[in-house]
Amino acid sequence: MLTSLMERDVVIIGAGAAGLMCAIEAGRRGRRASVIDHSGKAGQKIRVSGGGNCNFTNLNTGPEHYISQNPHFCKSALSRFTPGDVISLLVKHGIGYHEKENGQLFCDEGSGSIINIIRKEGEAAGVQIHLNCRISGTRKQEFFNVATSRGTFLSKSLVIATGGLSYPKIGATGFGHKVAENFGLKVTPLRPALVPLTFNRKDLSIFSELSGVSVKAKVGCNNKEFYGNILFTHKGLSGPAILQISSYWNNGDTIHIDLLPDFNIRETFIEKRQSRMEMKNLLALYFPKRFIQKWCELYIRSKPVYQYADKDIEDIVRRLKNWEIKPAGSEGYSSAEVTLGGVDTNELSSKTMEAKKVPGLYFIGEVVDVTGQLGGYNLQWAWASGHAAGQFV
Repeated sequence: MLTSLMERDVVIIGAGAAGLMCAIEAGRRGRRASVIDHSGKAGQKIRVSGGGNCNFTNLNTGPEHYISQNPHFCKSALSRFTPGDVISLLVKHGIGYHEKENGQLFCDEGSGSIINIIRKEGEAAGVQIHLNCRISGTRKQEFFNVATSRGTFLSKSLVIATGGLSYPKIGATGFGHKVAENFGLKVTPLRPALVPLTFNRKDLSIFSELSGVSVKAKVGCNNKEFYGNILFTHKGLSGPAILQISSYWNNGDTIHIDLLPDFNIRETFIEKRQSRMEMKNLLALYFPKRFIQKWCELYIRSKPVYQYADKDIEDIVRRLKNWEIKPAGSEGYSSAEVTLGGVDTNELSSKTMEAKKVPGLYFIGEVVDVTGQLGGYNLQWAWASGHAAGQFV
């Protein structure tokens, strides 16, 4: 149990990747650091990252993989704590890792091993972690005053590392955004990102029976394209390519899907121009059978290939290379991996993550308007922004 009043150099609200990294860095500098979290476990989002295997960083990390109203803001922190620095931490503790694809690095022993590393580093740095600790208010007088269910914390520096609105089942709330607004800082519009998209009523009635079918494709919207699997669900579309494009999709937009990004299907049709094979059987060589049967029912009357006129072949090519879907919406924060938007980066120093208007107040991680693409980029931003703030708190 805490005493009714605890004085610390720095209090960090949020025991996720960013908050814990900040605390470790502060502790190494001799700062008395306490981390507060309302959850019963530290590192909850680390725990679920990469399906429990922890996609802890990406070798290709660079500002081009992040979305923000200020695309330059993330550069400083990312340049000072790189994927190589995270790897060094794993090597130091004898934890193995492997690359899956596109620079994505995963722990050999699952997410628990990363959490154990962070816990050990925190203990060595003298960090105190207070879990199941609910906050009733924050204010600043001479010092920051954080009233909690365990007593009151006083500190010279206060760090908000509470994440976004995604994963409400593990306790995500809008607490950090409210703190920012209470201190007079702007918050950019928020919405779910890296999230499955839902079909409109008509498409749902047509495609819901394809739930579980996966197709390799290239998905585009608003001048961005992503290559990968798309997965039909009982609500709409998911899979890596859809999750990626969801961060760039706005309500009302149409997404464009190239169903055969790896093949020149026009050349195939030319080669098979005199074939007596049914079109649906030819296309079944490239697609899951359930999918192409439904697609042919909708868009073409299947018959032997040689019976199609040239303009009909061109129409089939066009539909395969530019299948258009207009989603009704997304599955929301309950299914989103991250929150797009956050504390306006114009309010913060990119070097220190400190609020320009409120000395001693810092915001790090997902609560800030910096959102990574799928593939370990969001955890790398958490490590890097936490490390940046930890050098100055």
